[in-house]
Amino acid sequence: MNLLIDFQVAYQEEPEVEPVRVAVELPSQQQLQSWLEMTLEMAHFENDVAELSIRVVDEIESQQLNLDYRGKDKPTNVLSFPFEAPPQIPCDLLGDLVICFSVVEKEAEEQSKSLLNHWAHMLIHGTLHLLGYDHIEDEEAEGMESLEIAILQQLGINNPYSNDV
Repeated sequence: MNLLIDFQVAYQEEPEVEPVRVAVELPSQQQLQSWLEMTLEMAHFENDVAELSIRVVDEIESQQLNLDYRGKDKPTNVLSFPFEAPPQIPCDLLGDLVICFSVVEKEAEEQSKSLLNHWAHMLIHGTLHLLGYDHIEDEEAEGMESLEIAILQQLGINNPYSNDV
């Protein structure tokens, strides 16, 4: 699997917080690569090449995108924008993930989870959306959550939906 990741950090720290913190707590390229390769493998993605963009944003950008594309006027943890090429044009681009650093950080703290483990979960969750998985209907949600749990387990990360995390 040849996975190309365009990783963009468009997140602005609050002035009273040391900016070095973001660089330290963002996943490494190696972590991103291993999490996403495992996701594609376990989701039975069949192409030899895949490309996606991951953009880390602040709450303002996340809230605006969430409002524009989902009609929800609040920041959210991850937004997925699948790319749909015309049928006659071969394309390896899966789409874009937009992740709000501060929302992911707050959720990890509130849920007593490791920040990097929560990052892994959000990237896996978002990537599954890029692959067409959804959780609107109960049956879809069960299937998607089961796959997320299985992928995370392969990465040595506990079930994020369990209270025992």
